[in-house]
Amino acid sequence: MSSILVTGGAGFIGSHLIDRLLKEGHTVVVVDDLSGGNTKNVNDQAKFFRGSIVDKNLVNNLFELYRFDYVFHLAAYAAEGLSHFIRNFNYTNNLIGSVNLINASVKHNVKCFVFTSSMAVYGSNQVPFNEDMKPNPEDPYGVAKYAVEMDLKAAKELMGLNYIVFRPHNVYGERQNISDRYRNVIGIFMNQIMNNKDITIFGDGEQTRAFSYIKDIVPIIAKSIFREDCYGETFNIGGDIPCSLNELADKVCVSMCAKKNIVHLETRFEVKHAHTKHDKLRKYFPEFGTTTILDVGLQKMANWAREEGPQECEHFGEYELTKNMPKFWIK
Repeated sequence: MSSILVTGGAGFIGSHLIDRLLKEGHTVVVVDDLSGGNTKNVNDQAKFFRGSIVDKNLVNNLFELYRFDYVFHLAAYAAEGLSHFIRNFNYTNNLIGSVNLINASVKHNVKCFVFTSSMAVYGSNQVPFNEDMKPNPEDPYGVAKYAVEMDLKAAKELMGLNYIVFRPHNVYGERQNISDRYRNVIGIFMNQIMNNKDITIFGDGEQTRAFSYIKDIVPIIAKSIFREDCYGETFNIGGDIPCSLNELADKVCVSMCAKKNIVHLETRFEVKHAHTKHDKLRKYFPEFGTTTILDVGLQKMANWAREEGPQECEHFGEYELTKNMPKFWIK
């Protein structure tokens, strides 16, 4: 079996991916700085290291010690809206940290580097987004993700580093960090309900997204490394059916058996409509099939969230900019 590095493995998607890789018999090493993850998410059979991918010495030492065959890079601070106000933090963690991993992967002849990018790279291109569209990200988070995609392409062309890019979108499910006030709208809604607070929606709530249940996407990402026909390819992955935030709030309230109380906040700067096509993914992975119905996935997440209980939300450490920041986020 293979030696595999998973960055961000104490987080939501990463922890589910680790479970899958271990089940298939691989040796898994995990790096996570615990800024958004939790050690309770990490399978005991994995080797866990607390640290940041920004730390070049840590990254290089791990590659030297474990001689990884494959890398799954999921570590990121994935708050699109907030990224405007933490630009240095965003680029340091989401771009420079990624470069450290790419450099080490080239030096140690990694067989394939799997990168979880984001639908944010598309910007406001005409929906539904497909992989042939030219990316035009509108926030620093999306800019960083697209920059890593381009760097991987350059590393492949000059140095032979095989890679696969997945662009997941609006993933939800068990183990999501529901205490984060800046990202993961379903988790935010559920936590607000458990804390007996109003559900807050920026703008009129007619923004649309297609939501992706975690257990639909992880098996495909895990098996991709053994599909050499996927090397050098980029795939959208996730749910198919768009839903407005107003509709989502209704569904979350049903799943949580809660009365709907919504407060509409000022409109923030964000892409209004965003969802993707998955024709290419199904061509390469016919087993992707039909994705989990939103109502079903929400009920599974709601059952888990109630077991976890209400969480206290904290503000991000220090904002770098506050000009035109939504008032709801200002301390």
